[in-house]
Amino acid sequence: MPIAKVRDLDLYFELHGSGPPLLNISGSGGDLRMTAPELNPLNGAFTVAHYDQRGLGQTSTPPLPWTMADYAADAVAFLDFLGWDSVPVVGTSFGGMVGMNMAVLHPGRISKLVLNCTSPGGPDYSSWPLHTLADLDPDERGEVALEIMDTRYERGGPLPPGVEIFVANARPDGPALPLETPGALGQLEARRGHDVVDRLSEIDVPTLVCAGVHDGIAPMRNSELLRDRIPNARLATFDGGHIFMMQDPTAYPAILEFLTED
Repeated sequence: MPIAKVRDLDLYFELHGSGPPLLNISGSGGDLRMTAPELNPLNGAFTVAHYDQRGLGQTSTPPLPWTMADYAADAVAFLDFLGWDSVPVVGTSFGGMVGMNMAVLHPGRISKLVLNCTSPGGPDYSSWPLHTLADLDPDERGEVALEIMDTRYERGGPLPPGVEIFVANARPDGPALPLETPGALGQLEARRGHDVVDRLSEIDVPTLVCAGVHDGIAPMRNSELLRDRIPNARLATFDGGHIFMMQDPTAYPAILEFLTED
């Protein structure tokens, strides 16, 4: 089992694909045993490092609490372990928050940045407060999770296109985080403290902000702020919600075009 000993972690990772290196950072609750990293379209153009973040999947769980700075430092230490200097980074949802913290706290380690369905944080531009799902009973939690995943969903109605695939592969307790695990709880608590709004102008690498127009977790206004505040950023929108990459077949080609262009 591939383990990187970085900082206070035994960090599980997988390398897939061939070509130049790229770091892929997954979203809340990400677990490589469930996300099929070997099938990720990024593998077709890059050697992609996929990993379980602290407390999740097959990575160890150090003592709580953790901060966003911890997640950013983990990612940089993992790059050091791999012998990778400055590489493209693709961050999805929580992974995008990690990518932003990497960019402002460890400048020079990212050559290009893709921010998928994510938010800069703070009191005005945070993603939906997922930690509040823990207070709901399982049925209500599942319904709310669907409503925020894709705002087209109406209770009792059909699932929006593509969401049925996610639900079919979701955990048995519904399409929401496994909120009872220490790793997920630590991630959610760190997420509550995420705020790089006033430091976005420090991100000095080409950045592609990708957003689903029906995303209720990371609403469009948050992506628009990223585009406006990051000096060399552009915004691409897609027909979908928080999982637009599973819903809009044009998403990955657009991301790969950005990553491979000179």
